[in-house]
Amino acid sequence: MDLQLTGKRALVTGSSSGLGEAIAKALATEGAQVVVHGRDRARTEAVADAIGAAGGSAVVSLGDLTTDDDADAVAETALAGGPIDILVNNVGAAPHRDWETATATDWSQIYELNVISGIRMIRRVVPRMHERGWGRVIQIGGGLGLQPTADLPHYNATLAARHNYTVSLARRLKGSGITSNAVAPGAILTGNARQYITDLAPDRGWGETWEEIERNAIEELVPNDVGRLGRAEEIAAAVLYLSGPLAAYVTGTTLRVDGGTIRGIH
Repeated sequence: MDLQLTGKRALVTGSSSGLGEAIAKALATEGAQVVVHGRDRARTEAVADAIGAAGGSAVVSLGDLTTDDDADAVAETALAGGPIDILVNNVGAAPHRDWETATATDWSQIYELNVISGIRMIRRVVPRMHERGWGRVIQIGGGLGLQPTADLPHYNATLAARHNYTVSLARRLKGSGITSNAVAPGAILTGNARQYITDLAPDRGWGETWEEIERNAIEELVPNDVGRLGRAEEIAAAVLYLSGPLAAYVTGTTLRVDGGTIRGIH
């Protein structure tokens, strides 16, 4: 299926590693020119170089989106090559804190990174979408914003904020040709996640092979109906759909890609 992304320009924040990297590479594979964003020059350029080596088109934009000055610089670099058609607000972090250890400063800092960074980019990129009457804004949220756990309360709250402003923005963009949606991943297999689970496996009796360990770890830690962790490429596939003309009738929506982790109707 042709997703009709050839010639589109996409800015993916936090795309120097992890989910953002997978999303950037997937968009490039579908023919979009991608602005790869990060704070670390070497890692960000490595992703852009990999896209180029695979036959795609990518440029680099560096900056810390928790500051207005750097957000200005990121937007200026991104827009220098032409208007941005697709904005994917992916940048974020999930520092391990609980109700006892998360200070007010922790709450403020993660909100600045996980929520305000996206607002900064929306304010800088979406007005240019209005000029052309077409655009896609996609937030990477998460199931913990819909059904939070007792742990990571500050992180859970930022996901809820992302989902909330996704809908508010969709309402504001009514009739503009620009859509606003969120993708909500479940637990995703990253290098850090695999190492964490593997380290726990001997004490928890999860098995010896990775297949056994993954299945048993998921059942104990974050049960879902598929019985495994998600893959970054599966999140990227959801973003690809929402990024193109085929999703023109989809806005204000949260697309869950979580193996059925979240129960109920959302």
